[in-house]
Amino acid sequence: MSYPPYPQPINTQPQSGAPPYMGYPPPNTPMYGAGGPPGYPMPPEQQGFPMQNMGYPPPVAPPYTQPMMSQPTAPSEQWMNVPIGIPNCPPGLEYLTQVDQLLVHQKVELLEAFVGFESANKYSIKNSLGQKVYHAVEDNDCCTRNCCGPIRPFDMKILDNNQQEVIHLYRPLRCDSCLCPCLLQQMEVTAPPGNIIGYVTQEWSICVPKFRVEDASGPVCTYGVCGDIEFQVLSRDGSVAVGKITKQWTGLIREAFTDADHFGISFPMDLDVNIKAVLLGACFLIDFMFFEKSGNKESDRIGMF
Repeated sequence: MSYPPYPQPINTQPQSGAPPYMGYPPPNTPMYGAGGPPGYPMPPEQQGFPMQNMGYPPPVAPPYTQPMMSQPTAPSEQWMNVPIGIPNCPPGLEYLTQVDQLLVHQKVELLEAFVGFESANKYSIKNSLGQKVYHAVEDNDCCTRNCCGPIRPFDMKILDNNQQEVIHLYRPLRCDSCLCPCLLQQMEVTAPPGNIIGYVTQEWSICVPKFRVEDASGPVCTYGVCGDIEFQVLSRDGSVAVGKITKQWTGLIREAFTDADHFGISFPMDLDVNIKAVLLGACFLIDFMFFEKSGNKESDRIGMF
């Protein structure tokens, strides 16, 4: 039994004069590139803006900055609230109806402390709670301050929170020696400015300084020194103590090198506001007469000498 012969394999190698490929054509494969065989077409070129990253953007580190150092600020002074509805009270004196004590603090002037050049005195007036009630400023010229020293004449303006003058003090140029009993010290107090509400008048005395507080009609009370820094305010006949003006110790350095003094004034709560204002003026007169320095030289003395 004979079998048919096996078919001969197709020769895939090109032969001369023969077609280059005699087998099955290769399948269409996707190819990219110019002139390639047919397949999937090339993707079109991207038109417009480039595609953005649709996820969360990468974190950006904040720029480095120098740390800021904050400077401490001095606390602002608190002013006392203005009482309202006070009948028959001069404008600006409503504060005095609510206090029975005043603290008078003179401000330190550096030029005066180091050089001895006399500058205008400035004071801060507070109540017992430390709330500011008034601000006082001496008003005169440079020549008067440095030539006349503690006996110099001056006008003192006492201002409220709104910088309105509510009390005006006037001290004329007078002698402070017992050898001239007719020209002793006196201070005029007006509130509001131009309306006289009282006087502080020095009385003749040899050993103990004495003053008389007067309202617009005449004497009201007197006061004299008790020891060397406390002035007792007495009734008109001198039998009852109704208040006092005290020179307070401010420390060794401040007392030795400056004339910035601290005073305390106490009086009854129901005392007439006009007399309270006159006692405030008396405090300034005492400061200039007994505790004011001239050229950083102490001039404190006993009595009238």
